[in-house]
Amino acid sequence: MSILLTIIHVIVSVFLILVVLLQTGKRADLAGAFGGGGSQTAFGPRSAATWLSKATTGAAVVFMLTSLSLAVVSSKATRGGGTVLDDIPAPAAGVTETIPVDPADGSAPAEAAPAEGGDASSEGDDAGSDGSTP
Repeated sequence: MSILLTIIHVIVSVFLILVVLLQTGKRADLAGAFGGGGSQTAFGPRSAATWLSKATTGAAVVFMLTSLSLAVVSSKATRGGGTVLDDIPAPAAGVTETIPVDPADGSAPAEAAPAEGGDASSEGDDAGSDGSTP
């Protein structure tokens, strides 16, 4: 059902684009370029409905109906309002190590980041016992 609605929706979309592009503007003549129109209505003089305007109206109605139908079908397919985040796999067991981040500059503190050659705890602490630097 969803595939059929999608195919109809795409065909109607292309048809609607073509029909709108084939229409001429209401003021496409030379008088319209200089503000002429001869009518005091808000949208210009009312003209007779051509087959292009009728086709545009029909395609727009079908487009809206297929859009609503696809929305209803896709919402029923999720079964209970699931989200995209439900599809994310859980982290692997044993990967629970976190590194504290210094809020001042966004980097890890020196005692939390291991040095290249060894463990951070074996290098000694440059700070005094009160936390001040020498």
